[in-house]
Amino acid sequence: MAANLPALQLSVIIVNYNVKLFLEQCLCSVQKAMAGLQAEVIVVDNNSTDNSPEYLETKFPWVRFICNTKNVGFGKANNQGVFLAKGEFILFLNPDTLVPEDCFHQCLDFMHQHKDAGALGIKMIDGSGIFLPESKRAFPSPLTSFFKLTGLSSVFPKSKLFARYHLGHLSKNENNEVDVLAGAFMLVRKKVVDETGAFDEIFFMYGEDVDLSYRVQKATCTATGGNWKNYYFAGSSIIHFKGESTKKGSLNYVRMFYQAMSLFVKKHYGGGKARVFNTLIQIAIFLRGMLTAVAQFIKWIGLPLIDAGIILSCLIVVKYFWSTYVKPGLKPEPVVIQISLPVFTLLFIMAGSIAGLYDKWYRPLRALYAMMVAIVINLAVYSLVNEQYRFSRGTILFGGILAALSIILFRWILVQTKVISNMDENKEYQQTMIVATPLAFAESQKMMQAAGRNERILGRISPGNSSENSIGSLNQLDSLLENIPAKELIFCIDDTMSMKQVIEVLQQKRNVRYKFHYYQTQSLVGSDSKETTGETLLPQIQYKIGQPQYLRYKRVADVVWCLLFLLSVPLHLLLIRRRGPFIANLFKVLAGKRTWVGYNLPSSTLPPVKPGIITCTARAVNNPQGLTPESLQTIDFWYARDYEWTDDVRLIIKGYKWLGG
Repeated sequence: MAANLPALQLSVIIVNYNVKLFLEQCLCSVQKAMAGLQAEVIVVDNNSTDNSPEYLETKFPWVRFICNTKNVGFGKANNQGVFLAKGEFILFLNPDTLVPEDCFHQCLDFMHQHKDAGALGIKMIDGSGIFLPESKRAFPSPLTSFFKLTGLSSVFPKSKLFARYHLGHLSKNENNEVDVLAGAFMLVRKKVVDETGAFDEIFFMYGEDVDLSYRVQKATCTATGGNWKNYYFAGSSIIHFKGESTKKGSLNYVRMFYQAMSLFVKKHYGGGKARVFNTLIQIAIFLRGMLTAVAQFIKWIGLPLIDAGIILSCLIVVKYFWSTYVKPGLKPEPVVIQISLPVFTLLFIMAGSIAGLYDKWYRPLRALYAMMVAIVINLAVYSLVNEQYRFSRGTILFGGILAALSIILFRWILVQTKVISNMDENKEYQQTMIVATPLAFAESQKMMQAAGRNERILGRISPGNSSENSIGSLNQLDSLLENIPAKELIFCIDDTMSMKQVIEVLQQKRNVRYKFHYYQTQSLVGSDSKETTGETLLPQIQYKIGQPQYLRYKRVADVVWCLLFLLSVPLHLLLIRRRGPFIANLFKVLAGKRTWVGYNLPSSTLPPVKPGIITCTARAVNNPQGLTPESLQTIDFWYARDYEWTDDVRLIIKGYKWLGG
């Protein structure tokens, strides 16, 4: 009977390196796309450190795993798979991809219909549904590469000249003959690979797909007598989470990528063209390096210096208007101004830094919060300064406000020019709707609950037309998004919800994030764009209070409360029950030995915080008000998991009378 089986049609080769959760979802999509085909899947693991083989082998026993003891590179690892492949066609596929159910069938049909097709690439979109221009490319040339490096290809994205690198003049929705196919999805006839050879192993990370695409076009097609052709196929689409590179803006990426292009030119062009190409590339790399260095200086070193200039300028301007128009009789000694304004500028920078003004991601509300904290601290310090060194409280207040607005505007300009990266304030706390059948929805709920995100879930969207026992159906998605404050959609793919259907939804642009989960797997994957690394979610609890930025927020809130209490001590001595302990507590918190709000009970499982003056029930320590230990532990868990500095503000106000212990 084995002799009557059809020949193996397709060999899928996937090289994995530390992306086991993406690969898990990828293999689920591949399994569905292989239905009705005689196909095999070969996964080559390049010495991953995330236990990828152990995690995946038992889940996918039909996959052949090859485990390398070192990272041998993309090309060599793929060649290991080619050596074992027996299919009529070979598909080189990235692990951070998801393919629709009819993808393989459509691609193979196209190859059978086009006898001159040596290789085929496909329309790729990122995790937010945006088309990835690297789906179709031209061969590198001095001008093509120079236009890309200098950004002219981005300025003129449809130009046949300037945007030739990504063939911007060709429609993304039409099949076309192209030069270069992306290695993330590259379908090649086995006989072409046997003739031309697979990937050239002199390319370690970049350029292998360009080199193979070139050799395919140079090989003779026996069916037509001409050369084989590379085709871009728009009849199906796949999701590719990471795009070109998660670090493509870095100088290291620029150097590695264009060194690979230089290697390609030397190999295939030679002579004067290679020398011209290398000269232009070196100039472009130098210019890109200068831009990168300037951006890094502004981002990590120059920002505080620039901010200091903005703050000092604002203080000087406000001081001038204040002493000229508001209080014209106020004429402090020049030496006071010369010393005081720079000192207060330094205080602004220090306070803003503590409050998160220079964190990796820029958030407008964080910047505003940081500057407000800086203003409060400066006013507090100003009130403690000797009378002879004071000049004007109004200058500090209004100068600080002007500086805050100026810095936020300056940050906005840096975000628009992509010198620094912006992060949506609501990204970590976005509300979620899940597109799933009831069974898949229950599974997703358990995963979200185990990861501490269950409270985000607004409800289930039915993948079918019926909206019974759900907040609506998928064909009502636009209406649902208009009326429900959801920022994230999770698609649960099963026999009812297809990946093809999901991809169609993604390409209808909406202001929402997406994650993907195949039913009966243990992870979610997603990525907002090709500029960001993919995100995975395993069942694990995320405690916000254990993260450095939230611990910093808590410490800043403690110090600000201490300063406010110090400025109004007489009032608190009248209102708080135990005056002496209150003063002692104030200095303990200021010294960092205590915090105003702590846990109810000691815990070895929650992130550690300093002992509290009051607990997160807004009561004095050891005053549980009749609550059981189990209830107190639950309250501590919620406080640690969902912590915001505003929680401490609310609890301190509510438990004000207990601040003396």
